[in-house]
Amino acid sequence: MGWMLVVFDLPVMTPPQRKRATDFRKFLLEQGYLMIQYSVYARACVSHNRMQTQMRRLKMNIPPEGHVRALYVTQAQWERMYIVHGPPNSDSPETFPEQLLFW
Repeated sequence: MGWMLVVFDLPVMTPPQRKRATDFRKFLLEQGYLMIQYSVYARACVSHNRMQTQMRRLKMNIPPEGHVRALYVTQAQWERMYIVHGPPNSDSPETFPEQLLFW
C-alpha cells in the first residue's frame, strides 16, 4: 500500500488558465485525492496496479500549461513524514481511509 502524491504549479494569470487549474483540482478531488497543501494532493493506493491506473487518469487530465509531478511513496515512507509547521494537532501524517484498511 502507498500514496500517490501529485504536486503542481499551474499558471492562473488569465481566466482560461484559472479555469483549467480549477478543473484540474476538481478532477483530483473527484478521484479521491486529499489536499495536503494548496498544490499538493495525495491519494491512497492499495496496490501498484491501482497506482498505474491513477497515473493513466492523471496523464489524460493534465492541463496543457504548467508543471505536474507525481510520485508514489510506500505507506512506510509516508508514515515517516515529519510535519514541521502547522497547528499543534497536526503531529502525524494522514492515515489510510477506513474502507482501505480491510484490504
